[in-house]
Amino acid sequence: MRRVLIMLMMYFIATYSFADDKAKLAPYLPLLPKGTDISILVQSVEKNPTTIIAYQNHQFMQPASVQKLITALTAQLSLGKDFRFITRMQTDGKIINRQLKGNLIIQMSGDPTFTRTQLDEMLTVLKLKGIDKINGNIIIDTSIFKGHDKASGWSWNNLTASYNTAPSAIIIDQNYFYAGILPGKKVGDKATTSVSSLYPIKLTSDVRTIAKNSQAFEDKYCELDIISLEKNHYHLTGCIKQNKDKSYFKFAVMDNLDYFSRILKSQLVTKKIQFTGKMIETKKPIQKNLVPLAINQSEPLSELLTVMLKKSNNLIADTIFRTIGAHYFKVPGTWKSASDATKAILLSKANIDLGNAVLNDGSGLSRLNLIDADKLMSVLQFIAANDETLHLIEKLPIAGVDGTLQYRKSFTSSDFKSTIYAKTGYLEGNYNLAGFIKLKENKYIAFVQFITGYSYIKDNNEPNNTAIINFEKALYKNFISR
Repeated sequence: MRRVLIMLMMYFIATYSFADDKAKLAPYLPLLPKGTDISILVQSVEKNPTTIIAYQNHQFMQPASVQKLITALTAQLSLGKDFRFITRMQTDGKIINRQLKGNLIIQMSGDPTFTRTQLDEMLTVLKLKGIDKINGNIIIDTSIFKGHDKASGWSWNNLTASYNTAPSAIIIDQNYFYAGILPGKKVGDKATTSVSSLYPIKLTSDVRTIAKNSQAFEDKYCELDIISLEKNHYHLTGCIKQNKDKSYFKFAVMDNLDYFSRILKSQLVTKKIQFTGKMIETKKPIQKNLVPLAINQSEPLSELLTVMLKKSNNLIADTIFRTIGAHYFKVPGTWKSASDATKAILLSKANIDLGNAVLNDGSGLSRLNLIDADKLMSVLQFIAANDETLHLIEKLPIAGVDGTLQYRKSFTSSDFKSTIYAKTGYLEGNYNLAGFIKLKENKYIAFVQFITGYSYIKDNNEPNNTAIINFEKALYKNFISR
């Protein structure tokens, strides 16, 4: 009987607490469209945090890009702020009479910032070491990662978008290219497409020009699309509205090995380094002793994380995520090893138990990722408690100042400027936010906002996120004046 009474008391306490927090949000919830689901958790930042609002904070939600907070903290704790991605050129042979008698082995590291300029500099080093000809093959070592380069739960129709570039071991100039499309002079004409010779890809098109304000049924659902074919051949289809100006679109490279190989061959010709062998990819580490020839290092992790968080860079987040798995388990990095490593590292080094949270990638692009506000709040509280060593808060976008919060319409007033430090997270139907509100006495409030199921019917020329703007503007005004 006593046990039943205790359970009843706990039920009533939980119910009262839920009702109380819902009452706190009552003035703001009607600002969101019907059908929207929301989870909010707001706490003071201190040794024993006080919960200010906790509404549906145990409910699993899709984190979108706020997942990068987890990736950033795990990377700092496991790889360290001075970690760098390293690309190496090595050989199993010798340089004799200005010829490399043996194979040139290029060990790729998944460096998301590696550029053709840096590749050119490495080839310059080969030239300075007396190599005019390579009498062997060029072996491209991609053994740092294995398995699919695209994570489970990525939307198939976004894979050609530049923000969805696959984080493979081979990356050069972020593995994307620009395509220009110029509508025809007359309605019905074929549009003209162009691509810079810098990009070793083939682009074809049958895009049709339609009237700017066409009401024709066949035009209404004629959308611009790109189809990826073999060997980086891309075909544009659909329609484009009549316009005198050329439009530019940014697409992801789909065949990374072919793309890199073509750039490398072109640069070898420019450097006058003869090569008649084969370019071969190896996914297994080369065990024999190799002679180092040239090396390239990325900026340190601390700087990469700044770009990742400020600009919400998915490619950096996912290459770091897969690298975490590779370094922790000492095996080629996979999405699964990265997920398991992330949970193990946070538990052992930060006492953060992510439990049954689903971490399919490091960027938050996967629609299968799931986490609740409580777990994410534990990440924020650890970041704040250890800010003197981690320096992660300063890397977050700052309202009205930089990153993805510089022009966020919710926080354009002077009251919010330099007050909110937070990571944004957006996927279709999801508007998330997690971070800190800086108070006058140099203390912080930590908050997690998950909004999902969002669909807004706009009037006139309103932006789709009008309701979100009104909701955030009204809600967060309460916290900055505390």
